[in-house]
Order: sequence, then C-alpha cells, then structure tokens
Amino acid sequence: MTAARPHVLAALALSALALLPATRQAFAADRHIFVTAVEPKGGANVEKEPFPGALPEGGGYVLKKPNDEGRWEVAVYVFEPRQIFVDEGDNVTLEFVGINGASHPITIDAYGQTFELKRGHVNKVEFTADKPGRHSIVCSAHLPTMTSELIVAPKK
Repeated sequence: MTAARPHVLAALALSALALLPATRQAFAADRHIFVTAVEPKGGANVEKEPFPGALPEGGGYVLKKPNDEGRWEVAVYVFEPRQIFVDEGDNVTLEFVGINGASHPITIDAYGQTFELKRGHVNKVEFTADKPGRHSIVCSAHLPTMTSELIVAPKK
C-alpha cells in the first residue's frame, strides 16, 4: 500500500494544478500600476545631422530649432506604460506620476475619470475593471502622442 501512495499523491497534485487557472479567474486581483508622464528627448548638431523641419501637428511633439551652436532637439510627450493589461473584475489602482510637462489634463472616459496631473505630483485613480475591451487614457494637451491604452481582458 505504501507503493501506491506516491501515485495517489501525484494524481492529486496534478488535479490541483489543473484547477489553478480556473481558481485564479474566480478571484479579483488587486492591480497597482504606476503610470508616468514623461518627455523623451533627443538632439544633434546640424553639422552631424540636418534639422528635420516640421513634425506633425499636435502638442505632443516639441521641435526646437538649432541654437547658436547648431544644436537642435526633438521631444515627445508620452505615458509609460503605453498599454496596461488587467482582467475583468480586477481592482485597479493607477498611480499617475508627473515627471515632465507642467500640466496634463487626463481623461479615462470608460471609468468616468478626469483630473489634472502636474509635474511633481501624484494622482491615484481606483476602479473595478468591469468593462472588457480597449479603453483610452488621454492627455488632451499633448495629443496625438500622449495616449495610453487600458486593455481589460474578459472573464474566461
């Protein structure tokens, strides 16, 4: 009887593992995600790289013409991360941190959230992810580049 015991335990263990994904979906997860408002920059000297000219329309792009030494810069305002993945039913906290840019008027229409994020400040948004699909997070001052996507995966 002792020889059969390891097989019984192994079978029970495998059965329990098979149930884990279903069990995981049965309980809402608490998701805390940090979202930063940043401005990646780059630049060059006109002697090494020619000034590119105009960028597309919108407050998300910043192009500084060459200075007296010939240095020019380009920047773009973005959220990091660009995509946020959660499961339907998750309790979500998005903690927005203002790094660059004086002010960001932000909306998350799907969850009725509107607020102003300022440099050096933190805004927390909490909600239950009860709307499966793709939802936009938008800074209206820095379109078209400062958008993020909240993806809520439906329950299985």
